Amino acid sequence: MKRILLIFCIAGFLAPLMSQTVKPKISFNEQSHNFGKFKEADGKVTHKFEFVNTGGSDLIVQNVTASCGCTAPRWTREPVPPGGKGFVAATYNPAGRPGSFRKYVTVISNSNPGSVRLTIAGEVVPKPRTVEDDYRYAMGPMRLKSNHLAFGNIKNTEKSEKRLEVINHSDAPVKIAFERVPKHITIKAEPATLKPEEKGFLVASYNAPVRNDWGFVIDRMGLKINGVSERNYSLVISANIEEDFAAMTAEQLAKAPVLSVDDPEFKFGKINQGEKVEHIYILTNSGKSDLHIRKVKASCGCTAVQPEKRVITPGESVDIKTVFNSAGKVGNQNKTVTIITNDPKKSKMILWVKGEVVKS
Repeated sequence: MKRILLIFCIAGFLAPLMSQTVKPKISFNEQSHNFGKFKEADGKVTHKFEFVNTGGSDLIVQNVTASCGCTAPRWTREPVPPGGKGFVAATYNPAGRPGSFRKYVTVISNSNPGSVRLTIAGEVVPKPRTVEDDYRYAMGPMRLKSNHLAFGNIKNTEKSEKRLEVINHSDAPVKIAFERVPKHITIKAEPATLKPEEKGFLVASYNAPVRNDWGFVIDRMGLKINGVSERNYSLVISANIEEDFAAMTAEQLAKAPVLSVDDPEFKFGKINQGEKVEHIYILTNSGKSDLHIRKVKASCGCTAVQPEKRVITPGESVDIKTVFNSAGKVGNQNKTVTIITNDPKKSKMILWVKGEVVKS
């Protein structure tokens, strides 16, 4: 009887140990690596984390995920037997990421625990900046920091000026001129002729009252470089023109028009590709003076029928019909209709058209 009890005791003691050793177990030689300082110009760096299966059955690395900027495209894919070795290779791409970094790689396996986090760190020494880095847009021998002059928000009563830096990246003079300049924009080059490797500015002035428009608007104009016009010698000019309510008194604000809509969101559900859906939004002037509809603009894929009246008296309503054409579209759709009015508290209202287009 004593022998039987002893056997049971030994078995009870060994059972947990055996269960632990039967399972696979991933054991890394190290779980963090510091690359130290290295140059951005030298490109990607890689470190191989090695591990041993210290368990009692085959170890399988099921997946490896990495945080932004770090990739782990290589790891041991085949089952690793007890006592066998494997690896996870973590790669960091320093391009455009100067300075210190710390990234993580998560290894998922059939080990217990099933998740292990590895760390790589280091410091990227930035590469010397080139003219091409600082002036990304080329127009013949001239390079520009941007091909877009964005004036941002501007009141309908204002004028605004922006400057765009340029450089003559050649060994000969560059003469700058302009063509197809809209009437509400004046622009000049300072200086008009750039010496070799000389920097300068394109100085543009935007006259919102002359533009006489509302909301986000875009213009395009051309440049002539040494008398030559090319298709890519063009500038985009943008602005978001807002009504100026700054001069309104408290009494005027209390008597101002108020735009309201029956429902700002139309959900058409699910339709087949090629079908059209229509919806009528009802706009109402809930204020105490006339509501002026300045502009109605629909996003791509939608058309908005202009209202019959653009001046809505207090308490009056007007319909705006919107048509969505699903031709050439598939998946979830989020289209907009923008209404711009003289409501000082909500001069821009966004109406939504939402749904799903499926291939028939």
